[in-house]
Amino acid sequence: MKTLHQPTMFSWSCFDEARNIDFHGYAIVRAEGVVLVDPMPMSAHDLAHLAALGPVAAVVVTNSDHTRAAQELAARTNAPLVGPRAEAETFPIRCERFIGEGDEVVPGMVAMELHGSKTPGELALLVDGTTLITGDLIRAHRAGALTLLPDAKLVDRARAIESVRRLAALDTIEAVLVGDGWPVFRGGHRALSELARSLTNPS
Repeated sequence: MKTLHQPTMFSWSCFDEARNIDFHGYAIVRAEGVVLVDPMPMSAHDLAHLAALGPVAAVVVTNSDHTRAAQELAARTNAPLVGPRAEAETFPIRCERFIGEGDEVVPGMVAMELHGSKTPGELALLVDGTTLITGDLIRAHRAGALTLLPDAKLVDRARAIESVRRLAALDTIEAVLVGDGWPVFRGGHRALSELARSLTNPS
């Protein structure tokens, strides 16, 4: 795993040739243990690194299209699976807990619900008010510039834009760790604001 902008945050990736971007899993070390977010399959090296970080407190899946290796890693680490409350009735894997707006995974890691994406109630996670972890709705196809999920995949573009603007209003965000594409390690609020300004509501 790679160390990110903070020494308690790590990621590992798989390159998707069809989309020409990396898909990322994240490991966030907290006092309660390690929280895995949208985990990709892990190599033996990454599994050893994870074990060295300590026990896993939770495995969070931001939306039903990001189950990835969550079930396997939750079983391997004996950690509870956490999913989006808006998908509780239809989620493809069994979760011990479903969370929604304002719920904490662990102290200091707060869930925000994003609407209008391809799945209902997609989760974003705000860590200590400064690092935002996103699933599908917000991504980055080039370094330093965030973009929205393509219109063809959005259920409701107006609500998606509203969700982006709500995130852009959080001026404490320093980093945006996207599930797909290039993470933004500095100037996260600026990047979110630029994305929000670039979006127009459907007429």
